[in-house]
Amino acid sequence: MFKAITRWFKAVGYLLTGQLDAARRVIDTNPHVIKAKYDEIVRDKISRIHQYKQAVAGLIAQEEKKISKIKALTDQVANLERLKAGALAKAKQTVEKLSSSGISQDKIHADEDYKRCLAAFNDFSSTLSEKQERITELEKDIGGYQKTISDHKVQLQQLLREVEKVKSEAADTVADVITAKQEKELAETFAGIAQDGSAEELQNLRDMRQELKAEAKITKELAGTDTKAQEAEFMEYARTNQSTSEFDQLIGLAAEVETKPKETGSSEKKDTSLPE
Repeated sequence: MFKAITRWFKAVGYLLTGQLDAARRVIDTNPHVIKAKYDEIVRDKISRIHQYKQAVAGLIAQEEKKISKIKALTDQVANLERLKAGALAKAKQTVEKLSSSGISQDKIHADEDYKRCLAAFNDFSSTLSEKQERITELEKDIGGYQKTISDHKVQLQQLLREVEKVKSEAADTVADVITAKQEKELAETFAGIAQDGSAEELQNLRDMRQELKAEAKITKELAGTDTKAQEAEFMEYARTNQSTSEFDQLIGLAAEVETKPKETGSSEKKDTSLPE
């Protein structure tokens, strides 16, 4: 019992599923629905392209920031180069001054001006080296950004072309669906299986016409209309025939017709009077 009920519910489910699938197919093949679906696909693609463009724009912004950073570091490097050259020149001047005074090399190294120039030179050199390394790293990053951005631009162009293809495909698909539906309806009409019911309605009208004609015929027969019509036809024929006979008598045609049988009768009488 439980299995039978289960099978029944499954059968109902299959039936409803089949009906839903059939209804969905009818809806899906509607040209307006197809166009709406293509429009939705186009909108989704354009939205993703917009997000993609924003991401690429972010990369371009990062590239521009790094380029600006390189420009700033380049200016700093140039300034450090000048400072380094100034410290070196100051140290040379100090050494020359001390050497001309007969001060030994060790004392020169211990001189405050010399040590100050040396410290500045070393600091400028160290900072300059760091700035140059940073510039090298940034230039490498910019190279990677440029290649990545170039690839993304190509991808964006491809996506835009795909959107145009989808738009064109949408128009072609809608036109093909409408044409196919019209051809199908025309073929069904010629085959007598049109879905609009016109063939069935036409046959019903023809059947009704035949039934009404048969009903009228039976009604006439039951009312004696046919018998009366025949009697009227016979009376009209008799009247016409009588009038014709009277007319023939008036013009002498009827006498000739009547004399011929008489002559025939006299001849027959004459033959009977011959001697035996």
